[in-house]
Amino acid sequence: MIEISLCMIVKNEEAVLGRCLESVADVVDEIVILDTGSSDQTKEIAKRYTDKVYSFEWVNHFAKARNTAFSYASKPYVLWLDADDILKEKDAKKLKQLKSTIQPEVDAVSMDYHLAFDQNGAVTSSIRRFRLVKKENQFKWHGAVHEYLEVFGHLEHSEIAVTHLSVDDGHDLTRNLEIYEGMKQNNQEFTPRDLLYYANELTDHRRFEDAINYYIKFIASEKGWSEDVIRACNKLADCYSNLGISEKAKDWSFRALEYGKPKPETCCRIGHIYMEKQLFSDAVYWYEQAIANKEENAYFQNVACETWIPHLQLAVCYDKLGLHEEGSKHNELAGTFLPNDERVAYNRNYFKDKLALLKADD
Repeated sequence: MIEISLCMIVKNEEAVLGRCLESVADVVDEIVILDTGSSDQTKEIAKRYTDKVYSFEWVNHFAKARNTAFSYASKPYVLWLDADDILKEKDAKKLKQLKSTIQPEVDAVSMDYHLAFDQNGAVTSSIRRFRLVKKENQFKWHGAVHEYLEVFGHLEHSEIAVTHLSVDDGHDLTRNLEIYEGMKQNNQEFTPRDLLYYANELTDHRRFEDAINYYIKFIASEKGWSEDVIRACNKLADCYSNLGISEKAKDWSFRALEYGKPKPETCCRIGHIYMEKQLFSDAVYWYEQAIANKEENAYFQNVACETWIPHLQLAVCYDKLGLHEEGSKHNELAGTFLPNDERVAYNRNYFKDKLALLKADD
């Protein structure tokens, strides 16, 4: 059985750190906490779980902090989490099992990262990250912000999920944007990744015109991974929609198709364009494509766009086309993902009455 060091960087995380560490304390063999300047009870909470709590002078560079945290690990494998992450009980059990079954040639293991959830707790957005890595390989983190861990060798995908449970307390809402702004003021060169993530930060802060500029720079660099280029196209569509420039939004929705097979999110966007034009047959095609192009083990997965969103929209489209039974079928399929949704319940009653009237007319 392998041994694992959990390595984390934290700052002012008293609201969530205990929850995170409690979820993994029985699974990992060592906990390393690198504090980057907390002024609350973060360190005291960390010391309840480990004596390996270190201080690090913050230098506006996440990769430097994470690499330092990794350097304190003493076990053969390193796991990383953020303070507002947890391992649910089922995933902790899977990680325990992995400790016994992992093959010695494996250099890194990816896990799902569940980011957003609907009202029933079902996952609506997730990405894949390499979470468990072999210490001896000395894999390095890169990037001042939105850092990434560069891995190589024998890579495996697991069924383990890390769950992100943020607390909406206004904590560091502008931190990442400020780091990028500082880089810009200091004339630091932006990598293609920096261009993309700076644009994302600008979008989150509703600076849509600035975001458009950086998304276009990122795409023009022709150095982005196709998955990220597609996401940039979709983000550009969002930015133009927020600015009320619908034609540009439509253009970028279709541009996403140039960079790879249709993604469910792209298909839903195009389906919506045709719905707005009341071209329901065309809309049906694209929503059906969203379902058909469901992805497994994708880096980024907008689950809603391959499950309940297209089914709910197909219910409307088929109804408009006079195909009420087909519409009812898709509404029920949407209901399998959203069992308590008011829209599904309303549609169910609507189709029940509609189909009853049609049967009576026959």
